[in-house]
Amino acid sequence: MAHDDSYIYPIAIIGGGSAGTMAVLRTVLNNDETLFFPGTSRDRKRSREKWVAKVENMPGHLGYEKGIEEPNKESLIWLSDGVFKKKFHWLKNIGAKSIRKENDIFVIEASNHKTYRARFVILCTGVMDVQPEISGAIKDILPYANKQTADYCIRCDGHHVQHKKLAIIGHSNSAAWVGIILQERYDLESLTILTNGKEPEFSEEARKLLSLYSVKIHRELISKVNGEPKNGALKSFELKSQEVVVADICFISLGMIVYNELAKQLGAKLDERGFVLADEFGESSISQLYVAGDLRANKKKQIYTAWDTAVDSADRINSLLRTAKRNALLEGI
Repeated sequence: MAHDDSYIYPIAIIGGGSAGTMAVLRTVLNNDETLFFPGTSRDRKRSREKWVAKVENMPGHLGYEKGIEEPNKESLIWLSDGVFKKKFHWLKNIGAKSIRKENDIFVIEASNHKTYRARFVILCTGVMDVQPEISGAIKDILPYANKQTADYCIRCDGHHVQHKKLAIIGHSNSAAWVGIILQERYDLESLTILTNGKEPEFSEEARKLLSLYSVKIHRELISKVNGEPKNGALKSFELKSQEVVVADICFISLGMIVYNELAKQLGAKLDERGFVLADEFGESSISQLYVAGDLRANKKKQIYTAWDTAVDSADRINSLLRTAKRNALLEGI
């Protein structure tokens, strides 16, 4: 239909990753009219979805070249061609630039310079892993991240380190524990922690375990990544002193960038790390604003939890919409 900036959609979903796609799938199959902002090409480049070549810890995702992106796209195309297609408003390559609330209605300013209104919003803007700067830039690590010889999540990719020479890039206590867990869980050939010029912030317990496991710790800046970028074969890291640390694979543990800008614009409550606090259904401190996926506080940052939180929010909103319609019918009797 032609755009009408006064029209109020029942639901708007912002973000096109695993949580956003599942939220759309559930709301549309609930027969609720849904407006979908998957994001601009720039938004998608900043997303985790673009980084994941394989999803080996999820049943049925092994055959995809892009383990999240391709199945998500298939689901959206299926919805747009299916029996509920009139309820699905897919704003391809469009993101939400700002959001405010007026009289219980969300007003969304989009990247196409148009304004949209919605009664409920499910925010699925997610997170991104912080990348290590090598010689002042992140470009040297990106080819290996795209081929998953530079990994981030031990639940998703920890199994890649079996029988490998592993390097952890990070200086926090969390980085130390990533190394400890992988050492205890898998048969590593060697383990080295590279703090890349930062002072280690390891707890006393972590220090003792790292020593017990003969983990080498290098505090120098990383000056170069050695390997074959085209096929993602990692070989080593060269330090500022020109010492070379051999590694078949690395894990990057530098924290996350939380894409909470829209939640902050509305004044939603956040935890100390910037994730959005929500109740059991995903409703934030702002009435009618729901949060699903990696953006939601106190949840695992996994595909299956993204799906679960999205379904909880979609079904809760459907219940509220149906209740409002039912009550209106009963009042008319």
